[in-house]
Amino acid sequence: MAVDAFQMFQLVTQGFCCSQIILILGLDEQGKENPDLIKAMHGLCGGIGRSGKTCGALTGGACLIGLRAGKGTPDESGHPEINLMINDLMEWFANTQGSIECEGILKQPLAEGSAYPMQCGNIVSTTFDKVQEILAAYSADSELDDED
Repeated sequence: MAVDAFQMFQLVTQGFCCSQIILILGLDEQGKENPDLIKAMHGLCGGIGRSGKTCGALTGGACLIGLRAGKGTPDESGHPEINLMINDLMEWFANTQGSIECEGILKQPLAEGSAYPMQCGNIVSTTFDKVQEILAAYSADSELDDED
C-alpha cells in the first residue's frame, strides 16, 4: 500500500507525530483502530519524548514490525526472525537518512510545540513502505489476532 499524502497531511494537522502516523497507517491497512496503542506511541514522538534522539519514524517502523510479527499472547511465538527484520529496517534507515536521530537527520533541534519539518512526511512515507517490503520479504505479512 502506498502512503496517501493527503491522509498523512490530515494526520499531521490533527497533531499526530511520525511514530503515531506509521502505526495509524499500519492499522488502517488492516481495517483496524487502536487508540490506546496510538496513545502509547506518543512517547516515541520527536525522537522519544521530543528529545531529538532516535527518530519516531524508525521507532514507529520497528513497532509496526512488532505489531505484525511479534508475540502478543502466551500462546504465540512471534516470527522467528523479527529481530532480523528490525535490524534490516535500522540499517536501511541509517543508510538512507544518514542518522537514526531526529536532530542528526533534521540538522536542528525539535523545540517543544514547534511544527514537524516538511521532510518528516517523506521520511514517514518511505519508512512505512520499507516496513511493508521487509514484512513481505520475511513472509510475516499475516493478520493480527483479534484481541478486541
